[in-house]
Amino acid sequence: MDNLFNLDFSVRDYELDLQGIVNNAVYLNYLEHARHEFLKSKGLDFNELHLQGYDAVVVRSEVDYKKSLRSGDEFTVETYVSREGRLRIIFHQTIRKKSDQSEVIKAQIFAACIHNNRPIEPLLILEKLGLLA
Repeated sequence: MDNLFNLDFSVRDYELDLQGIVNNAVYLNYLEHARHEFLKSKGLDFNELHLQGYDAVVVRSEVDYKKSLRSGDEFTVETYVSREGRLRIIFHQTIRKKSDQSEVIKAQIFAACIHNNRPIEPLLILEKLGLLA
């Protein structure tokens, strides 16, 4: 896939729950960090956009937990985007364990863009992401 972005991580001990596996909420942090790095790789600075009054807000998350990660596991978050309608961007994300490339998480994160608290069609963002029709 041409627009696939990969970001590598490793599990830290403090991210585990009592069962010795990554806490389910921590996966959302991994996904969010990967989305921000993906945007940076496309020339979009999340903080700079915010200072200009533009924000991408998560409006829906679909996360399928398929396998657990444990302390020290190395993994990759794969990210690519698509568009839904005029206002939504969908971040398609997969977490894969590096040792065997197995899927740990499969997620779709739906974001809408707002400017000064009003929904907008984010033309600049869509252009940088290669999503303008």
